[in-house]
Amino acid sequence: MRNKRPQAPTVLPSELIRGTSSRKRRLGQWLATAICGNDITSSCLYVAAIASVYAGVLAPIVLLLVGGVLYLYKKVYTEVVEALPLNGGAYNCLLNSTSKLTASMAACMTILSYIATAVISAKTAVEYFHHLVPIFPIIPTTIGILALFAVLNIIGITESAVVALLIFIFHMATLVTFCLVGFAHLPGHLSVAKANLMTMPHGNALLMAVFLGFSAALLGVSGFESSANFVEEQQPGVFRKTLRNMLIAVVIFNPLTSILSLCLLPLEDIISHQGYLLAHVAGNTGGEFLADMVIVDAAAVLSGAVLTSFVGVTGLVRRMALDQGVPRFLLRSNRLGTHHRIIIVFFLLCSSILLVTGGRLLNLAGVYTLSFLGVMTLFAFGNILLKIKRKELKRTYRAGWLTVIAAMGATSLGILGNMIIDYHNVIFFLEYFIPTVLIVIIMYLRIPIMKVILNFANALMTKILRFRTSVIDKITEITNQRVILFTRGGRLDRLKEAFHYILKNESSRIVVLVHLYDRSENNEEKAIREALIPLKNVFPSLKVYFVARQGRFGPEMVDALSKEYGVMKNSMFIGAPEDKHNFSMEQLGDVRIIF
Repeated sequence: MRNKRPQAPTVLPSELIRGTSSRKRRLGQWLATAICGNDITSSCLYVAAIASVYAGVLAPIVLLLVGGVLYLYKKVYTEVVEALPLNGGAYNCLLNSTSKLTASMAACMTILSYIATAVISAKTAVEYFHHLVPIFPIIPTTIGILALFAVLNIIGITESAVVALLIFIFHMATLVTFCLVGFAHLPGHLSVAKANLMTMPHGNALLMAVFLGFSAALLGVSGFESSANFVEEQQPGVFRKTLRNMLIAVVIFNPLTSILSLCLLPLEDIISHQGYLLAHVAGNTGGEFLADMVIVDAAAVLSGAVLTSFVGVTGLVRRMALDQGVPRFLLRSNRLGTHHRIIIVFFLLCSSILLVTGGRLLNLAGVYTLSFLGVMTLFAFGNILLKIKRKELKRTYRAGWLTVIAAMGATSLGILGNMIIDYHNVIFFLEYFIPTVLIVIIMYLRIPIMKVILNFANALMTKILRFRTSVIDKITEITNQRVILFTRGGRLDRLKEAFHYILKNESSRIVVLVHLYDRSENNEEKAIREALIPLKNVFPSLKVYFVARQGRFGPEMVDALSKEYGVMKNSMFIGAPEDKHNFSMEQLGDVRIIF
């Protein structure tokens, strides 16, 4: 196994290092081909019909053109991936030739492509299977298929690749059988084919038919990019072979199924049965058995495309997590050495999108087409950047400039064509692409974002502390306001009652205790001070200042003390005046009786 780049312990914990290096075996040619081959060769089930919708009788021609595009991209991918044999596909290519943010844009497209592939493939597989066993509900069964392949990937890529290989072998056998039976049933006069040829458009209509048919038929190359996303799990030299094998399968079977369909069915019949064209042709040529075989094959190989999505996205997200493009908690691996968190999150995303759309996947189809075409175009762009910026990079193969430019131009035209076919695809794509990009941008800009948050928190804390200080100052100001309590003597019970009243009814906690006496023999200062000793323990929150003064209590004394201590009369407390006093409460002002 190739060595991973060293990571600092603080960045990549030891348990993550164990997880990334614990894979026991790498995939050989046929296991690796099966994983990505199920995805790309599943297009044989529908791409002939799609090409016929837009190109008519020219469908085999546009499918050969698509095969030519795939031949160009085989060279583009071989140069880049063998020079940079790391998971990530277009992301890895752009990461090593331009900025991480630009690479992350390609990664977002790839992730969206995988989500759309998994959901569309799983649901379409269930719909095919539903024709044979109608008792299974479509949405729950689709989630069940997604869960099944999630479990297979958690168990291990080698084990899940065996399942993919079995599906791939059955799929190839089914296509070979379909073609042999179809050729055996070709009429000698080829009247159907001749009638279809009479529908060929002319002039500008022909060019437009080829252009739109080519753009729609590019759906048949989806999955070609998958092998690059799990190249680290492949044995040395296997990647180039997976590309070759996928190319051969697509170039042979896609045009061949289209030719057979046009020779056996009228064009309008092909278009009317576009959802299950191969099953319809199989039923006409090989009877119910062959039709059922095609239906079972469709369900199986589309399920295999789900596996491709899980394997591809696991390799891509793991690489992004190592590069801190997505949260690193996704790198945690289990004892089997698989990254179960990535797999589970991907399963939950696929299931949630399926439930949110209610199975109406027209919007995901638009995301699917634009995503994988965008990924391939960006990959060709990354190849150009590597040629310019990384000339010294060791390569085992070099794609010519004309090859790369032609490949990028072809998929760019495909993007334009799909926009013309249905502009809603762009809207659907942006609805999913923008939120995905925002997540990546947040990760990319997390340090500046955290600094902004920190500065905001500091400013907020400063204001909070200032506010806290002002509140404390206000509380202190209120509690430091003084009240005056007049006392005749040192009766402990009366003083306790007065203090309790102040504590319960007043905000102030400073009490000026005033004792007035007319003659020295009536001065009870000592008794009052002795009474205050236990009261200070009972009322620790009160600060009591004792003042003993010779004088007579009355309006004049109240006025004098009010001015002296700056205490309003309504904050001066007394006991109830007796009959002997020669003044009224009115004369005292707002003085309050509290005991």
